[in-house]
Amino acid sequence: MPPSPTPAIGMPVRNDRRLWTVLLAALIAGLAFAYTRPVHAQEVGAGAFARLGFGSQGMALGNALGADPTQDASTYYNPALAAQASEQRLAASAALMSFDRELQFLEFTTPIGPTAGLGVGLIHAGVSGIDGRDADGNRTEELSTDEFNVFLSFGNRFADRFAVGATLQLYQADFADDLDAVRTFALNAGAVLDVTDDLRLALTVDDVLAKYEWDGTGGRSNTDRFPLRVRAAASYTFLDDRLHVLGEVESRTVERDLRAREVIITSSGPRARLVEEQRRLHDLRGRLGARYELVDVLEVRAGVDRLGVDGTAGARPGAGFGLNQTLGNLDLRVGYAFVLEPYVRDALNLVTLEIYL
Repeated sequence: MPPSPTPAIGMPVRNDRRLWTVLLAALIAGLAFAYTRPVHAQEVGAGAFARLGFGSQGMALGNALGADPTQDASTYYNPALAAQASEQRLAASAALMSFDRELQFLEFTTPIGPTAGLGVGLIHAGVSGIDGRDADGNRTEELSTDEFNVFLSFGNRFADRFAVGATLQLYQADFADDLDAVRTFALNAGAVLDVTDDLRLALTVDDVLAKYEWDGTGGRSNTDRFPLRVRAAASYTFLDDRLHVLGEVESRTVERDLRAREVIITSSGPRARLVEEQRRLHDLRGRLGARYELVDVLEVRAGVDRLGVDGTAGARPGAGFGLNQTLGNLDLRVGYAFVLEPYVRDALNLVTLEIYL
């Protein structure tokens, strides 16, 4: 029997492809079950509005886009993705939400030279129709809140398969007319590595140095720290780039100042005092997403965010689609996402319009 032919140099080896597929499957399984016991996630607090996701594609894919392999990916998920920008892109999104809430996104990305790219974005969230009342319960006025996040991202490809990037963010919260708006800066950093033509890995660190500092009553200042988030992501491409499977795991750590009153016994009798304690909270969560190109102009998407957060009650599943349409020299893309919010299962509907200039 003649010996089996030896693969030529440079030819792909099927066993290597199978090995990477197995490794990706193991990673995705780890993302889903990395933290099996329920956790109390830090979804409330400083900057929570900016951690909901960005755009219809990201929401539909469970926000698992840290290693997004497509061109013109949003730098919100990883600043290193700015290096993939192929042309100037303007994207605007608006969400339809319950309880008088609103959420909008705006982003512009552009290539800079042969290896670098730039992204600028804006997130606005607000709540209106809040019933204001005085200490006696009498209705006073209708209140509203507004929060903003403005970010500037830069990414550069230092090798054919490796890119890094950084993002500078400005947060602003305006909660009441009699309180000054509070602001803070934050830094993000990210890296992307193309292990093979189909497998991509990524690592990001988000909201470094971010915190709100408030002037409270009695001259006491209050500090609300943002969670420090470290995210490891992966993506794999199947079926000649028609199917993308994405996964991500996030480690989230935040320090909280806790105050409590305790009674102590002194020589003059019992006395109450205020005790302050700083506590560090930590949790893990996973994300999964997949998109498939049915035809050249239609892509379907599905995913789930917050895996491992309070069991299935804390998960945020979503689905959607994207349409491509050319009008003359103008390239348009329309995206839609339907997302079930955790615990209450109210629906969030999000529409995105992208224009390639």
